[in-house]
Amino acid sequence: MQLSNAIRQFLEYCEIEKNQSQKTLTNYAHYLERFLGFAGDISLSAIDLSLIKKYRLFLNRLEHRPKEPLSIKTQNYHIIALRAFFKYCVKQDWKSLEPEKVELSKIPDRTVEYLDREELERLFRSVNTGKINGLRDRAILELLYSTGLRISELVSLNRDQVNLERGEFQIRGKGQKVRIVFLSDRAKGWIKEYLNMRDDNYDPLFLNHRRSRKKQDDDLDIKGEHRRLTAYTIQEMVRNTAYKAGIVKKVTPHVLRHSFATELLINGADIRSVQEMLGHASITTTQIYTHITNKKLREIHEKYHK
Repeated sequence: MQLSNAIRQFLEYCEIEKNQSQKTLTNYAHYLERFLGFAGDISLSAIDLSLIKKYRLFLNRLEHRPKEPLSIKTQNYHIIALRAFFKYCVKQDWKSLEPEKVELSKIPDRTVEYLDREELERLFRSVNTGKINGLRDRAILELLYSTGLRISELVSLNRDQVNLERGEFQIRGKGQKVRIVFLSDRAKGWIKEYLNMRDDNYDPLFLNHRRSRKKQDDDLDIKGEHRRLTAYTIQEMVRNTAYKAGIVKKVTPHVLRHSFATELLINGADIRSVQEMLGHASITTTQIYTHITNKKLREIHEKYHK
């Protein structure tokens, strides 16, 4: 089996049998095409640890931008794609390298940036809610902090999806995994206030309230898809709001997700519940928060450190 043919079949398997997202498919294709370009269209059986070592040296010396090499994290993404590919090859009984033999590079422990309660309140207060754009922005900030949503999950929300009476709704996150998220009373209040100011029947929960200059397809115009906020617009709003609030940290929608998780753990939530609320597939991902929120260690310190 030639490498190019095996990669094609693997990507088709990911698309059809695994039903993986378009983003995952695009990333796998990119990383594996890079390996194919490095190794050439060789036989699967010709791939050994010596070739993998040479490829890793190639990645380590590859410049992402002028004088900016690929980060260890990005290099590992390439290796993760390779391991998934080799795992598929083994499953097909093709003679290839065993995925367990391809190890990831060790990377430093992740640090998590989050906002404390005082910073969060400053962020919320800095929004001018006198106009509909301000009401929308305050509702977005409160929703991000109340639910821990990813930015991609937030921009896809429709009005009929969010149950403001029950204060909870389902979201389909990474890997098409469905979970329930919960709204605080404050978040519900701001979303209701924003929606009460709307005079449209558009589907998206959050709209760009500037008039669109482009002529739109009739179906899109009826549903309001051309007015749906983009991830970039929300990221810029969060950054600018934090700047106005005088917060020196780099604040992004994901920082509000970190703040949501950190607050839960500080107040005694168990890590499995937080994993579920964040939609993490692995508990390992959620454990990045524990080193800054370990309540037990704090209690021990307070008891024995005089």
